[in-house]
Amino acid sequence: MSRGRSCLPLLKVLALTCLVAGGQALADTGGRPPPEPQSGLSAKIEARGSHHMVVTADPLASQAALDVLRRGGNALDAAIAAQMVLNVVEPQSSGIGGGGFLLYWDAARRVLHAYDGRETAPAAAASDRFLDRQGRPIPFYEAVVGGRSVGVPGLVRMLGQAHRRHGRLAWVSLFQPAIELAEGGFPVTNRLHHLLARDEHLRRLEPSRSFFYGADGAPPQPGSKIVNRPLASVMRTLATEGADSFYDGELAKSAVKAVRAASIAPGDLSLADMRNYEALERPPVCGPYRLYLVCGVGPPSSGGIAVLQMLAYLAPFDLAALPPVSAELAHLLAEAGKLAFADRARYVADPDFVPVPAEGLLDPGYLQARRQQIDPRRSMGQAAAGDPPWRQGRWGDSSAEEPPSTTHLSIVDAGGNAVALTSSIESAFGSRLMVDGYLLNNQLTDFSFRPTDEDRPVANRVEPRKRPRSSMAPTMVFNPNGGLVAVLGSAGGPAIIGHVVQTLVALLDHQLGAQDAVSLPHVVNRNGVTELEAATPAAQLAQALALMGHETTVHPMTSGLHVVVLRGGVLFGAADPRREGAALGE
Repeated sequence: MSRGRSCLPLLKVLALTCLVAGGQALADTGGRPPPEPQSGLSAKIEARGSHHMVVTADPLASQAALDVLRRGGNALDAAIAAQMVLNVVEPQSSGIGGGGFLLYWDAARRVLHAYDGRETAPAAAASDRFLDRQGRPIPFYEAVVGGRSVGVPGLVRMLGQAHRRHGRLAWVSLFQPAIELAEGGFPVTNRLHHLLARDEHLRRLEPSRSFFYGADGAPPQPGSKIVNRPLASVMRTLATEGADSFYDGELAKSAVKAVRAASIAPGDLSLADMRNYEALERPPVCGPYRLYLVCGVGPPSSGGIAVLQMLAYLAPFDLAALPPVSAELAHLLAEAGKLAFADRARYVADPDFVPVPAEGLLDPGYLQARRQQIDPRRSMGQAAAGDPPWRQGRWGDSSAEEPPSTTHLSIVDAGGNAVALTSSIESAFGSRLMVDGYLLNNQLTDFSFRPTDEDRPVANRVEPRKRPRSSMAPTMVFNPNGGLVAVLGSAGGPAIIGHVVQTLVALLDHQLGAQDAVSLPHVVNRNGVTELEAATPAAQLAQALALMGHETTVHPMTSGLHVVVLRGGVLFGAADPRREGAALGE
């Protein structure tokens, strides 16, 4: 089902927006030697190609996608194959038990499509879902673990809908790589081993415990193989019977039974909830930055609006003159983040339930006025939400927490078509409920636990059939001629927004290569403490930022950025060195 419309042909939009932005075009050299990378992270090799490029969170998924492209499939076909492999080899991050957001660039028609496969709350969901008997929010992981946190999964129906519109190869042919890996076994990565070793909740539920751990409760060692025959069987059903088989039939019954009969916090998911789920095509959100048009997904994801707001706040500053790793740039990124996250908390939620003032939040006059709060030398402290034009009602702040899990893939095919897909089961290992070899999401904990704030309804409160707010930010960048420049996105919970903006600044202002851009040390502010990435040069900025009035914290940030950049007819792919992904091109 579609709501709204897909993006206008890009040339028309660019004529209206990019000319007001100023700046320089993405070039091979940028007119100056690019700054030396200062990541402090182990290097990955940037991939190059002249025909197509794939970047995903696992080498096996990247190879599956590349093989599809070699067989004549397009970017969407390759994305589906990669996503199914990721479900097998990266079960902690995404899969058919979760949801996602997808951008598809149709190069022949020069039209950008945005698909919403976000999970929905069951019809029986009530606004006090995550409150105790005294009306107080329950502890976060008490809410996560078990059936109460599971929303209706949306990923399969979204991919099926997009494939019907844009796919080239037969749907059934896209599942074979995942089926073979599930049946033959896949090697346990270092990341999966460590996540299993430290998880406190997965062992509390069956069959999750028996599947992931030995009789002694020990996780599998890196390099050992896990076989997942139940998931292979599910994949065969999806391949031969289509996406709808997940929502009506034995697969749906199994999912509903797992949620309602959970030994911890049983939920209220129903067969009607599964059967009635709709993936939606929504209008993308686009805005200018320098000479470019930057596009993302709109509500219920906050990612697209927040990225565009941050870029608008940064646009007047000569960021190219600032070192990529410097207190001055970190300060500006943090201040822009504060303003965007203040509006995000107040206004952004499921637009089918809440009147989100999306146009007002991106109105040039509104953004220019809020930009005046940024002092290049001093922190503003915590930002307050603005008062955008065309606002329809004021809504309370949201306190929803989003753990940094998720996965992202970026693909460009030989025809110039592109996909940016960010998907998730939310927390690492989701609700910890496993059914038929896959994990079910805990996306309902992305709702605000408090339904009201000072007696005002919170925009992101729980409501029946509502989609929780997300921070996913699949993004594409276009030049003044409407040509594709970059495809990117990240994992990382609400920090996704900051990761994407920092990478865009590195690509478009500093003219860094794709690999150097994704390897930069992270600086994030979500309208509070300025977060600096541990074990990188960013951690050394704490003292200088403190002198500017920032409260800082230093911690690891396993972002999962995956980027494709087009320069001079060459495709450059880069996988985040913080994870085990791979860029493959030809």
